[in-house]
Amino acid sequence: MSTQAKATEPARCLKCHRILRNASPDGYGPKCRRKIRRAARSNQGGHHGWQVAKAVELLELGGVIPLRANRIFLVVSDDGSEVYRTAVSGQCNCPAGLRSVTCYHSAAAAALAAA
Repeated sequence: MSTQAKATEPARCLKCHRILRNASPDGYGPKCRRKIRRAARSNQGGHHGWQVAKAVELLELGGVIPLRANRIFLVVSDDGSEVYRTAVSGQCNCPAGLRSVTCYHSAAAAALAAA
């Protein structure tokens, strides 16, 4: 009996779903990563500078995962112990978002959706 090796499916970009030649830890291809960083550094309406900086860090670490048509995202907390649902509209189920305060999770989601 011979055993056949299973073919593994190639890694794909989380944003554009193109096949990645070199898998990256954040899951994005080089073009999508550039677009995301550019959008994150542009003016984020209603977010403070420190929130934009934390959002850029979160995007670089790959802590934002799109769920539905670039409108709803799963976002990891800063200590990595919690996962929050965030919408582009600014709604988030983190403690700050539940108090109707804009959080950096929504800034990261908006930057990813804008790219």
